[in-house]
Amino acid sequence: MDLMITTLAARPELARAMDEMPDTWPEFVLEDLVGWANFPRIAVEFPEYVLVATDPDGAVVARGYSVPFALEAPGRGRLPVNGWDQVLLWAFSDLRRGRTPDTVSAIEITVAEGHIGRGISGRMVAAMRENAGRLGFGELVAPVRPSAKHTDPLAPMEEYARRTRDEDGLPRDPWLRVHVRAGGVIEAVAPTSMTVSGSLAQWRAWTGLPFDAEGPVVVPGALVPVHCSTEHGYAVYVEPNVWVRHRV
Repeated sequence: MDLMITTLAARPELARAMDEMPDTWPEFVLEDLVGWANFPRIAVEFPEYVLVATDPDGAVVARGYSVPFALEAPGRGRLPVNGWDQVLLWAFSDLRRGRTPDTVSAIEITVAEGHIGRGISGRMVAAMRENAGRLGFGELVAPVRPSAKHTDPLAPMEEYARRTRDEDGLPRDPWLRVHVRAGGVIEAVAPTSMTVSGSLAQWRAWTGLPFDAEGPVVVPGALVPVHCSTEHGYAVYVEPNVWVRHRV
């Protein structure tokens, strides 16, 4: 597909179309409080780190969000075990404190429904890496949400992330494979990358499941089981992601 990939800073008129682009995110994922509070700020405060892809008719078919942060700031130095949530918090803390960023982290790359499977995701990864280089950075990191992990929610992420195909040694997971093909290197698991907590009534509304039994609940779209406490009336989902490094 012939695509035009630009930054939101260059095409601010596409902001609404990006927000309204149909996607396949599970409803409960959008209830992560760190993301709820900070994700909408990216387009406003870091538009040069936001990518938008349009087809020849001008329709938005993919979007990519990233943020700059200071990985080498005091007390840091390593990619955080809190993954996606922590990078968002670091990025906006650094912005507020006036710290000079040294690394860019991917936050989201999403392809619109109806356009998945056409190689667009790989082109967005490449464009995000190139954009980081254009902005003067030497590295792009990504807390990757493996796209097929939900089909094997009981597998430990550490083991799942290292599964490879016999024919070429690439990751079995399609999204991890896209990153590795693009030159990324799997570094580590972020075991607590995202946390979603809510009452049992909220989880029933988000998932359509009864949440009426104590213990782990396998939820469609979740990478690991959700912990349900009927005794205390809440459930918590702690999602692991996989850190991948891309040299620019």
